[in-house]
Amino acid sequence: MPFYTMSDQEQLFVRRIGHGKPVLVLSGLGMVSWQWLPFIFTELNKFEFIIPDWRGFGRSKNCAIPENMDAISSHWRDVACLIEQLKLENFIVIGYSMGATTAMHGMQHGHLTQQLAGYLHIDQTPKIVVDDSWQFGLFGAKHAQFKSLLAKLDHLLSLYPDAIYLDDLEFEHRQALVKSWAEFIELQGSNKYSPIIFKMALNRPPLQKYLLPIQRVDYLHWYIKNYLYHQEDYRQALTQLQCPTTFFIGKNSSLYPEAGQTIVANSVKKSQPVYFKRSGHTPLITEPKKFSQEIRNFLSDWTSAH
Repeated sequence: MPFYTMSDQEQLFVRRIGHGKPVLVLSGLGMVSWQWLPFIFTELNKFEFIIPDWRGFGRSKNCAIPENMDAISSHWRDVACLIEQLKLENFIVIGYSMGATTAMHGMQHGHLTQQLAGYLHIDQTPKIVVDDSWQFGLFGAKHAQFKSLLAKLDHLLSLYPDAIYLDDLEFEHRQALVKSWAEFIELQGSNKYSPIIFKMALNRPPLQKYLLPIQRVDYLHWYIKNYLYHQEDYRQALTQLQCPTTFFIGKNSSLYPEAGQTIVANSVKKSQPVYFKRSGHTPLITEPKKFSQEIRNFLSDWTSAH
């Protein structure tokens, strides 16, 4: 059964593939479940991989946005509902970026810590906000600039509370949205060609929707608000982990500084960091061979220990 009924009766698509020990895979923002297949296919005879498409993406793209609930809380509610329906116990979790935030939310506000047999945490900070107690939040030293961009996008999209698609915005506001998103991409500094492509798209309106990470602007606004107002601090929750834990860390991650991720990895008892020297936030793209091998190593280490 590929679709599962969530607590609000929405149908979430969940890809289940393989046989053996259950591994719940929580994707990053913008990913869909099939994108994990090249990295896990060698393990399908030992593990069953359970990979939901988040609301707004893939075959869950038409799920409704819950009222009065931020994206991470909603994702965890969906995950908890899935865990209950599948009767998962003593399972492994792989969490990448937003998926890792969702896992940490479950550790802090649910019972995920007690349910875990193993945990793989891929390039994410336990605290989005940068303040006096934590300098390694989203974008690190550029955090204030990042929040300013999000606030600008939030204001623009707030003018269209009923908009669903980019074409629902007036022309000048579509242009402003694309320009602001180009600034966001440039802030990441991960692709020197992106600003050029965005500038070209300003003169080619039919192309603009394909440059945004989400085709629906109502979902885009939901995720923007999530990162703009997210105040959780999951550092203490991570230190409570008792299961074998691995941290994949991009040495050149502009989103989540490597120094902060290393501090967190060292705070967890049974953990080890794995560094991707040529990668930023997307080691699965920049170092796909190593990414695949290290996932196999993580699963192999768990198998050997049991």
